[in-house]
Amino acid sequence: MDISVVVPLFNEAESLPELYEWIDRVMRKEGFSYEIIFVDDGSTDNSWEVITTLHNEHPEIKAIRFQRNYGKSPALQSAFQKTKGEVVITMDADLQDNPDEIPELYRMIKEDNYQLVSGWKKKRYDPLTKTLPTKLFNATARAFSGIPLHDFNCGLKAYQKNVTKHIEIYNDMHRWIPFLVKNAGFKKIGEKEVQHQARKYGASKFGIDRFFNGYLDLFTLWFLSKFGKKPMHFFGLVGTLMFLISFFALLAVGGIKLYALQKGISAPLITNMPYFYIAITGMIIGTQLFLAGFIGELITRNSPERNHYKISEELE
Repeated sequence: MDISVVVPLFNEAESLPELYEWIDRVMRKEGFSYEIIFVDDGSTDNSWEVITTLHNEHPEIKAIRFQRNYGKSPALQSAFQKTKGEVVITMDADLQDNPDEIPELYRMIKEDNYQLVSGWKKKRYDPLTKTLPTKLFNATARAFSGIPLHDFNCGLKAYQKNVTKHIEIYNDMHRWIPFLVKNAGFKKIGEKEVQHQARKYGASKFGIDRFFNGYLDLFTLWFLSKFGKKPMHFFGLVGTLMFLISFFALLAVGGIKLYALQKGISAPLITNMPYFYIAITGMIIGTQLFLAGFIGELITRNSPERNHYKISEELE
C-alpha cells in the first residue's frame, strides 16, 4: 500500500464526507493505493455515525473510536500502530489542511528520502491572537530542538512508515513530533510550504492554555532527551555546585567571625546572621538534588528499557 492517511477528529461530523471525497479524488488522480484511518477522539456529535456510513460504503476507510476524549496525541499513537502504507500522512479533519498537498509530500518522502516532512502554513487564516503566540512558540521550539522548521505544530505531515513505528506520542507531545522524531534518531527532517484553508465548519477545539502547556511539554522533552538516561549528570552537577558554593559561603561567614574575635571587634553571633541560614539552606538543597540524581540513576539502572535501543538495520 502506498499511503496511509491518519485523521484524528473531535466533533467534525459536517466536514468528514467532504474530506473523504477530496482525499479520494486526489488518490484516484495520482493512482495511489491508500487507506484512511479516522480516529474519533470521543466526539459528542454524530461523527461516529458519519464515519460508520462512510466505512460501509468505502472499504479503504478504517476507524478507531475512543470511549472519551483523550487528546490528539493518543489518537495519533493509536493510528500509527495500525498503518500499512509506505508513507503515512497526517491531517486534521476540519478541512484546513489541503489534501492536494499529498502527492508532493509523498514524493519528498519516496524520492528525496526525507524521513519526516512537516507542513508550513506560511499564510494563515487565523486571528492575530493565534498567529502571534504561534510565531513565538515556533521560535522557542527551534532554539530548544535545533530543527529549523517554521511550523512545528502543523497537522499536515508526511512520514516514512518506520518513523511512525519508532516514536511514542503521549500526553500533548503531538506539538513536538519533529523533536520526538529527531530524538528517535531520524535526522532527515524537511519542510514544505502548504496551503492553509479557512475553517468551513465548526470552531477550533484548542484554547489559549495549549501555549502554556506546550512550553512545559517542550522543556520536559528537552530535559528527557538530554538527561533521561543519565539524571545524575544534571541533578548531581547542580547539587554538587550548590553544596560547594554554600559550604564555602558558610566557611566565609565563620572566617569573618573568627577574624572579628582575633581583632577584638564586636560581631554578631553566627546564628544571628542571615547568611548563615542561607548557606545552610543551600547545602541542604544541594544535598537533596544530589540524592535526587542518585535515586534517578537507581531507577534508570533498574528500568526494563535501560538497554532498549532503536536499531534501524542489522546484518548477521
